[in-house]
Formats: sequence, C-alpha cells, structure tokens
Amino acid sequence: MLHFELVTPERLVRSEEVYMVTVPGAEGDFGVLEGHAPLMSTVRDGALSIVRSQGAAPETVAVRGGFAEVSGRGLTVLAEQAD
Repeated sequence: MLHFELVTPERLVRSEEVYMVTVPGAEGDFGVLEGHAPLMSTVRDGALSIVRSQGAAPETVAVRGGFAEVSGRGLTVLAEQAD
C-alpha cells in the first residue's frame, strides 16, 4: 500500500494507506502506486483521484495549486486548498 498525505496550510486533510492516487500535475496527470520512483511536481487546479484498494471506485478531492512529492515514504501533496 502507498502512504498518502494531503496537507493544506491550515490542516492535515488526509493521512492514510491507499492503493493509488492520480495527481493533476502541471505537465499532465500522473498516477502513483507503491514503489513509484522519486518525483517532485507542481500541482495544477483539478481533482486528486484516490483509489483506496485495488478494484475500488475512485474518490475525488478538488485541489488548488501546490506541490506533490513522491519519496520512499510515499506521496505527499501540499495543496494551497483542498475541498
């Protein structure tokens, strides 16, 4: 499982183990699974798509701007705003 955190300047929105997250990156959407290569990207306004387990229906969370970092610890999205 992939450790995923979504953070805004005001609060920690989510911190959970998920199967996959699709991020609206500045250069296009990209999917992150466990074991993804390290990556940093700016995030454009759009929707994160979160799949909690393999085969589950995705859940979306609207985000506005920010950065995404994939590391050995998982995926962290630092969003200016998240709904």
